Amino acid sequence: MKTFARWVLAGAMVFAGVSHLFWARKEFQAQVPDLITETLPIDKDGVVVASGAVEIMLGAALVLFPKDRPRVGAILAAFFIAIFPGNIAQYLDKRDGFGLDTDAKRLVRLVFQPVLVAWAWWSTRP
Repeated sequence: MKTFARWVLAGAMVFAGVSHLFWARKEFQAQVPDLITETLPIDKDGVVVASGAVEIMLGAALVLFPKDRPRVGAILAAFFIAIFPGNIAQYLDKRDGFGLDTDAKRLVRLVFQPVLVAWAWWSTRP
C-alpha cells in the first residue's frame, strides 16, 4: 500500500511541477504571497517556475532513490509546509485559481494541505 501511495504521490508531484512550467503558470501565481515578491528579488513567475522545478525533482526522487526515501519524504513534507502560506494567502486575499473561486473551495484546499504532509511522511517511512 505504501509503495502504491508513494508512486501516486510521485506522479502527482511531477505532473504538478510540469504544469507549473507550462499550462498553469498563471494559475499558480495566485498562490504566491505578495510578501515573497516584496521581500525577495524575484517575481511571481520566478517563484512558480522554481517551485515547479523543485516539485519535479522531489517527485522523481521518490522513485529514483529508494535508499534516500525517508529523507526525500521528510523534505517533501517540509516543502508542503513551506508552501502552505501561499495557500493561506490565496484564501485571505480571495484570489481565484484552479477553480478555487469561492471562500469555501479555498478553505477546503487549506484542509487538504496537512493530508499532503501526512501522505509524504507516511508513504516514505520504513
